[in-house]
Amino acid sequence: MSEVEGVKLPFVPIGGVDGLTSAPQIKTPQGKSFDEVLRGELDRIKFSHHAQTRLESRNIQLSDEDVKQIADAVDQASQKGSQDSLVIMKNLAFVVNVKNRTVVTAVDGDNLNKNIFTNIDSAVLINKQ
Repeated sequence: MSEVEGVKLPFVPIGGVDGLTSAPQIKTPQGKSFDEVLRGELDRIKFSHHAQTRLESRNIQLSDEDVKQIADAVDQASQKGSQDSLVIMKNLAFVVNVKNRTVVTAVDGDNLNKNIFTNIDSAVLINKQ
């Protein structure tokens, strides 16, 4: 039997074992545990191309805290079994696909009165200013 890095192989790969190396180690950001990094990735939300276009065309700028509040609202909607939710924050509204954690579109205060939101099954109001 052949060995690769101390592991006995019941077969010899085509081309032999001389060129085989171990997989590179995955490093987490300094000072963070794997759990913290994973939780950070899971908490994030995405913005569809359409939503990004709406944000830019309406000059809507979101802070990190705004994005965190939207993600928290998506968490709340998910816990209630929502699939597509309207998230209202300040004078902004976001339609979010909860399962994919993706903001589908964004509407600012000037356009809120002119819109009808369809294909949603819940609404989350963010009261923090």
